[in-house]
Amino acid sequence: MKPYIHKVQYYETDKMGITHHSNYIRWMEEARVDFMEQIGWGYDKIEESGIISPVISVECEYKKSTGFNDRIRVEIEVKGYNSIKLVLKYVMKDIYTESVVAVGESTHCFLNGEGNPIILRKQFPELHDVLKIGLTNEEEDSGEPG
Repeated sequence: MKPYIHKVQYYETDKMGITHHSNYIRWMEEARVDFMEQIGWGYDKIEESGIISPVISVECEYKKSTGFNDRIRVEIEVKGYNSIKLVLKYVMKDIYTESVVAVGESTHCFLNGEGNPIILRKQFPELHDVLKIGLTNEEEDSGEPG
């Protein structure tokens, strides 16, 4: 999987020249959108299929500040997945120094157009299989919701 690269924009920095903390969450979203496109399930395809995938939690731990014109590589992996819930892990690194600048996680669920939970394993096995393949050994897919 090709990592996502983000160039820090001037407007993302504060008066001190440091990237505002809220932007790291945006970079995680940019990387997630890119990841889903790379696995063949971009958000346009997901939504056309009738799937909604809201964020139900997000965490970010800041390790080192960044600033204008820095290039940040966002590495993403499937940390947990159980047909209903998806947990993604993000490691953000300065591409020149390889320093970790932030680590984060986001958790998502899968809903139909009416807002009811769906089980991908049963209703969208193609997407289920792709996400399961990317699963790390930190949280095994039990095949059951929860």
